[in-house]
Amino acid sequence: MTEPTPGIARRLASMLYESLVVFAVLLIGFLMPQILLFAYGLGLSNKMLWLHVLALLMLYFVWFWMHGGQTLPMKTWKLRLAGANGEALRPLQAILRYLAAWPSILFCGIGLLWAIFDKDHQFLHDRVAGTRIVSADKQ
Repeated sequence: MTEPTPGIARRLASMLYESLVVFAVLLIGFLMPQILLFAYGLGLSNKMLWLHVLALLMLYFVWFWMHGGQTLPMKTWKLRLAGANGEALRPLQAILRYLAAWPSILFCGIGLLWAIFDKDHQFLHDRVAGTRIVSADKQ
C-alpha cells in the first residue's frame, strides 16, 4: 500500500452521489422495460425482478470499475478503485467487490462501519475483494 486511503467522509459523499446515479440507471434499465412488458400483458416473477436489478447494477458497476476504475461520482470526488497494492483491477475482483457490497451495505451498513475500526480504514467489501479506493487526483 503506497498511499493513505481517502477520508471516510469523502467516500461516503461519493456513495451518496452514487445513489442518485443508481436511481437513474434503475429508472432507465429496470422501470422502462417493466412498463413495456406490462403494456403487453407480460410480467416477471419476483425472483426474476430481483435478478434483473442485481444483474443491471452489476453490469453498471463492474463495467465502470474495469474501464478506468471510476464511476461518474467517483470521478467527481476524485476517487478510483484499484487492487490492494494500487494495481489494475481484475474482473473477478470487481465482481466479488460488487457481490460483497450488498450484504456489507444492507446489514445496517456494517461493512461501512468496519472502516472505522479497520487499520487501513477500508470498507469490509474492499477487504473481502482485495481492492481499495485511492485518490485519483495524483495521476
